[in-house]
Amino acid sequence: MKLNIEDKKTLLKIARESIEEEFGLKTVDSNQYFSPALNEQCGVFVTLNINGQLRGCIGYIINNKPLYETVYEVAKKSAFEDPRFYPLSLEELSEIEIEISVLSKPKKINSIDEIKVGEHGLIVQKGVFHGLLLPQVATKYNWNKIEFLEHTCKKAGLDKNEWKDPQTIIEIFSAEVFSEYDIGE
Repeated sequence: MKLNIEDKKTLLKIARESIEEEFGLKTVDSNQYFSPALNEQCGVFVTLNINGQLRGCIGYIINNKPLYETVYEVAKKSAFEDPRFYPLSLEELSEIEIEISVLSKPKKINSIDEIKVGEHGLIVQKGVFHGLLLPQVATKYNWNKIEFLEHTCKKAGLDKNEWKDPQTIIEIFSAEVFSEYDIGE
């Protein structure tokens, strides 16, 4: 899916206002008209950063709600329910930068040669364990393909080399990633 600049601005506004709503600062009008792209059902993650450091990130790989509704929902979850962090405080609200990643449908791969670092995100699954890393994570840390696979395994709670096991399922996806910094909001 390709989002235009207005779609991106709208999604970033929804994300910020949904967090502000939790502090009683805004009320989000969910009856607004949105472009057809914002009514699509696709995976999305909302990432919050403060001074370039992760402050929260939650999303869905696959989704059965319109994109704008999902952004509204996962922005709040990123701010207040990411188990790795304390809930966002009102004092931090002005410091967060919001980044949204709209995902393509995941595709199972048969060879790690199909992975393109910087273009693909990874999902690793073995039994009940699964982990996901967005495409920009590998780029941020300058990981090569093997390091990206190892870190995704660790995120899944697996040994870093479990990606080599034939029982491990590896999927790739792409993401359209944009932030308030990119858009100038």
